[in-house]
Amino acid sequence: MDSTILIEVLKSIGRFFINPVLYIAIFSAVFLGYHRVKRERKYFKIRILGGWSELKNMLLAGFVLSLIVSLSSILIGLTVPLEFLILISLISIIGLLLFNYHLLSPIIVIPVAFVLVASMYWQDWSFKIGGFEFVGHNVADGLAATAPILAGVLLMAEGLLIRRYGAKFASPIVETTKRGFNGIAYFSKKIWVLPVFIIIPGNAFQGLLPYWPQFSLGQEQFSLVLFPFVIGFQQVIRKKMPLYVYPEIGRSIIFTGQLLLLVGFTAYFFPILGAIALALGMISRTIIGIYYKRKEDRDSYAVMRSGKGAMIAAVLPNSPAEKMGLIAGEVIQRVNGQEVFSEHELYEALQINAAHCRLEVIDHNQELRLTQHAVHNEDHHKIGLLLVK
Repeated sequence: MDSTILIEVLKSIGRFFINPVLYIAIFSAVFLGYHRVKRERKYFKIRILGGWSELKNMLLAGFVLSLIVSLSSILIGLTVPLEFLILISLISIIGLLLFNYHLLSPIIVIPVAFVLVASMYWQDWSFKIGGFEFVGHNVADGLAATAPILAGVLLMAEGLLIRRYGAKFASPIVETTKRGFNGIAYFSKKIWVLPVFIIIPGNAFQGLLPYWPQFSLGQEQFSLVLFPFVIGFQQVIRKKMPLYVYPEIGRSIIFTGQLLLLVGFTAYFFPILGAIALALGMISRTIIGIYYKRKEDRDSYAVMRSGKGAMIAAVLPNSPAEKMGLIAGEVIQRVNGQEVFSEHELYEALQINAAHCRLEVIDHNQELRLTQHAVHNEDHHKIGLLLVK
């Protein structure tokens, strides 16, 4: 029995790689990295992260979360109809192709699929794809509870990913302020793929894919699917530094997911609460996005040219600047005892002591601190700093 289940799990993993959503997401991540690198070279003549960074993060960042969601799904016994997953795939593909990652939040994708499945049932719509008959389902028969629970768990995963990786992949963009100066905005646009084990009730695959793994619980037939849930996020930050704002956005989304999950469990007894929870979750997530979008309108910038010194727009990874603990938004006041206000002055000050670099820096709390580092011949002549011009 154990070997049979193991074989079924391995087969379901193999079927994961035939889902077109996975490959469209891979293409989107590659294009996202290419577009970011091209933009950074346009503004700063150098890229900050490699072009493959988005793809690596998409495939690896959500691995542990995928295991947790899969384990929770199986232990709770969440089952969803195959039609529901097909609709989620189609909606995800549309969001990826439109390059609009606001549409890829779980609390957008899952409620839309939920409404479509319910509408097909109420309108008595059905059609065939190959040997599989695509029909609507009465959402009161379990989906009213499983959909908000699944959406809540995935929404919490979205918040955790944004909180951890939103600032790391925030790319600086040069904008013109209302007074004609250069201001730096930070744009984070990410997708993640979470492979999650999902249980499909009945023999839904028998006509379409007769070799699909199935197992029995009592008199009931079930199929196991490893499904690629795509989570997308995009947000521009101007007024505050990314390392403060993106974790704040993540916490708001996690809290919304927790409330959705709680209501989802009560929907087992009162199905109407599941539909209400999905609607309120979608509204709440939309409000969070709109709130931060309007809050970050172009009326002020945390990072722009400063009269106190040279303002840091970004720090290159693994550079001397990163090893000195320098971060975007800090102001370099002096280099080797010389005041600096531009890249040229920074370069000139570095030549005073070619083997050593001593900096006086004003941090985010407007406090002065000292930092220093040995400079080697192979180091970037600006020690890995991108400054506001």
